[in-house]
Amino acid sequence: MPDGAVAPLSLSSPATPPPRADENSVGAIASLDAAANSDFSSEPGAESTLPAADENGSSNWADDLPSGAEPMAESVAPLAAPRSTAPAEFSADWAKDADDDSPAAIAARVADLKAQEQDLKRAIAQLQADFAATERMLGRLARESLGELEQRKQALQVSVEQLERRQERIRTEMRSTFAGSSQDIAIRIQGFKDYLVGSLQDLVTLADDLKLSAPPPRERERDREREKEREEPAPKPKFGEPAFQEETRQIRKLLEQYRTSPDYYGPAWQLRRTFEPVHAERVANWFFTQGGRGATRTMGSRLQNILVASAIISILRKLYGPKVRTLILADTPERLGEWRRGLQDCLGISRTDFGADQGVVLFEAPEPLAQRADRLLKQKQLPLIIMDESEDVVNLSLLQFPLWIAFASDPTRPMVY
Repeated sequence: MPDGAVAPLSLSSPATPPPRADENSVGAIASLDAAANSDFSSEPGAESTLPAADENGSSNWADDLPSGAEPMAESVAPLAAPRSTAPAEFSADWAKDADDDSPAAIAARVADLKAQEQDLKRAIAQLQADFAATERMLGRLARESLGELEQRKQALQVSVEQLERRQERIRTEMRSTFAGSSQDIAIRIQGFKDYLVGSLQDLVTLADDLKLSAPPPRERERDREREKEREEPAPKPKFGEPAFQEETRQIRKLLEQYRTSPDYYGPAWQLRRTFEPVHAERVANWFFTQGGRGATRTMGSRLQNILVASAIISILRKLYGPKVRTLILADTPERLGEWRRGLQDCLGISRTDFGADQGVVLFEAPEPLAQRADRLLKQKQLPLIIMDESEDVVNLSLLQFPLWIAFASDPTRPMVY
């Protein structure tokens, strides 16, 4: 190494730099880097600038240095270049590490972690409670659903058993009624028929062998009494005449009873419905003014007309008993059906009371009704003819009988069907 030269080993040696560097040393290294960059610049104008400075008499810092100082700049430049930005980043990281490693920061982090732990524990406990509640609710719903399904199953089983028993009973009845029983009944009827024929033949033979004698006097008297009863004329009521004052009192008494004290559960053939004064007036007028033979103005509906007719039938049955036979005339089966239902409701009678030989007979035409009434008179019965409002024309043959009533339509009040 020449004398007077700066030792390059002290700058370019691989010795480890100190761990901490202050701002003055960093600034010095930065100024050295700038000077080195300006001296060793490769621009073309750099060489012309240096001679110009020499000509003007300005001193250059390279000339003042000894000859052995040039390697120092070369050795300084490599050291300064990599440390241009590292010290600032290193100092910031070191300050951050110093702050993070402080006891207060560690305690804050520990407290934060503990708070997070408590929050997580609470969330886990809440989830477990919700899960348990949901599980209990699902279990209860499942038990209730199973119980309801079990009840429905039992009810369906009972219904199925009932239907099966009913099906078996119906099948048994069908087999016994339609298949075997009918044949058995036919055989029995035929046998009974043969028995009757044989018995009648035996009776005829015995009657031929008998020697009949004259009946005793008592039996003759009884036969005469029966013939007299048969020859008695049929009753001909005349309610308006003075000779029937007793019947008049009975009729007024019955009308008052129907109006003031109706018996809704009385015996058959007795009026069972509410009887207003207007109805009583129509019935009294038919009995006492018209003498049981005449037309009366309609009440406005067939049900009201049936109520008036029911009161008349009830009174006549009270006076003359079962001899009274009611014959009703209407032009359609539907209206006759209304009369049948209305009389059943007002008089408490049943379907068995309607028929050819019963208390009430229904007709759609006047000719058979007149023939029936004539036969009843010959049988010492008392026919009562009732003509519905729908009969626009009255057959004159019906007017010869002792009791008849016709409901005449009111022009101002149309009929309600």
